[in-house]
Amino acid sequence: MNKHSANLSATVSSAFQMGLPAHAVYSVGDASDVRISCRSGSVWITLDDDPVDTVLTPGEQFTTTLHRRALVSALEASCIAVAPATERKLATQAAPHRTPALHLRDFLPARSWQGA
Repeated sequence: MNKHSANLSATVSSAFQMGLPAHAVYSVGDASDVRISCRSGSVWITLDDDPVDTVLTPGEQFTTTLHRRALVSALEASCIAVAPATERKLATQAAPHRTPALHLRDFLPARSWQGA
């Protein structure tokens, strides 16, 4: 992990916000315990052993029931909010489980993912 990496314990006891510099990686030990919201910028979220990645932009959130580590990577300078899963029940029921997946290549110059 790089110098901007951080770790979150498996249990989050209260909600908080944090800024992530571009390319920073934030690790969540058990993603089933949290709700991650993007306040500004954009972040890429990937779960261990899950082929589906998620990109969040401001106003979008991510939750999962899977007990897996999540890596939250800042695609640009970003701000995220992290809240305990118990607060997830207070969120609107209409909110989707996941926002539609975008491929990382949608955010990178074509040459970087075409092997050029």
